[in-house]
Amino acid sequence: MNTKLLFSVGLALMTSLPTLFAQKPSAPEPGFKSLFDGKTLNGWKLMNRAGNGYEVRDGKIICPKEGGGNLFTEKEYANFVYRFEFKLSEGANNGIGIRAPLEGDAAYMGMELQVLDNSSPQYAKLRPDQYHGSIYGAVAAKREGLKKAGEWNSQEIVANGRKVKVTLNGKVIVDTDLNDVTDLAALRDHPGLLRESGHIGFLGHGAYVEFRNLRIKELASTPPKDNVAPAGFKALFNGKDLTGWKGLVADPVKRAKMSSDEMRTAQATADQRMRDHWRPTDGVLVFDGKGDNLCTVKDFADFEMYVDWKITDKGDSGIYLRGSPQVQIWDMTDSKPNPKALGSGGLYNNQKNPSGPLVNADNTVGQWNRFRILMTGDKVTIYLNGKLVVNNTTLENYWDRAIPMYPTGAIELQNHGNTLWFKNVYVREISPRAAAH
Repeated sequence: MNTKLLFSVGLALMTSLPTLFAQKPSAPEPGFKSLFDGKTLNGWKLMNRAGNGYEVRDGKIICPKEGGGNLFTEKEYANFVYRFEFKLSEGANNGIGIRAPLEGDAAYMGMELQVLDNSSPQYAKLRPDQYHGSIYGAVAAKREGLKKAGEWNSQEIVANGRKVKVTLNGKVIVDTDLNDVTDLAALRDHPGLLRESGHIGFLGHGAYVEFRNLRIKELASTPPKDNVAPAGFKALFNGKDLTGWKGLVADPVKRAKMSSDEMRTAQATADQRMRDHWRPTDGVLVFDGKGDNLCTVKDFADFEMYVDWKITDKGDSGIYLRGSPQVQIWDMTDSKPNPKALGSGGLYNNQKNPSGPLVNADNTVGQWNRFRILMTGDKVTIYLNGKLVVNNTTLENYWDRAIPMYPTGAIELQNHGNTLWFKNVYVREISPRAAAH
């Protein structure tokens, strides 16, 4: 027997074992694309690096112990099916960020789905929404399906509009509609929960976790029709007439002092003025620049609202919430009323609390813009054209600064004597409350 030959063959086999048994990325299923080439972090961006960040080894993305940070896809995704495999170490803690911005804490500014070793004693007293698969701070997952530390798990996340579904090792552990999240604290604390698109990422917390076979299928969406409300919302403007709207009568303090006869007479005059100057035209609510604010007939308490708007050069408008001014709309290039060149979306009349937008997000004058406004209690969060411009800020009571915002009131479309255009005005009530003023 040639012992030298056997030794050489054995040595060669031992040397090649790591290559032979290295995990190769599986071919994605039909319709899916791989997010990881198995060799590099091409297509990914590391934010808030901790320690050594992330490593690539044997076809896996590894969050090392005392490493991590936020590792995001460079591309943004809206509606998708995301599949991946992961293996936890004992006591591991990580997260999957979806629809997240690159900056800020993804658990709050986007959405984080927990990746956690549920069985670890250190996690025995967590809130239900902190265990594996949960949407952190908002929706608790079922505590089932997770394999013990050291074993591979398979997970699928489906995000389609406001619907989110998480399947772990073949078991559905989350199946929710984000419109059903009505806890006001959760909505205030997580302004990114209802974002429509963003990055996907791993949110490392200094614990060892391995990931592999990352693949995604983007879901096609039907282009929305104007003035047709999305699921969970109601259209305040039907695109045809002024049903559901009324003219403005004075202000809340003055209205409260009117007799019923005085109010009835004043409302009839205001309604005629409304019809003279606010007109539906080709599915757009057009103001001719000569009348007063347009008010909803119905009062609202806590709500989420969409509204598309457009102005001309030197245009100036706003959205009153519960009858109080205002979410600002203006031409940011008009230096006379706006010497600081601030964008739209700020809470213009605030004195003690922030009044300007966090960033300028306006489209060019003459183009359509979209607000998404969330009002809970006296707190307001506003997105303009997909960018956060107001984050959980108190809206002060303009009419009586000695008291907080009225608990209910009308939504108003304000004007300052300019031609204005509005469409796609939708509202979703979160917790209707009885009027208290």
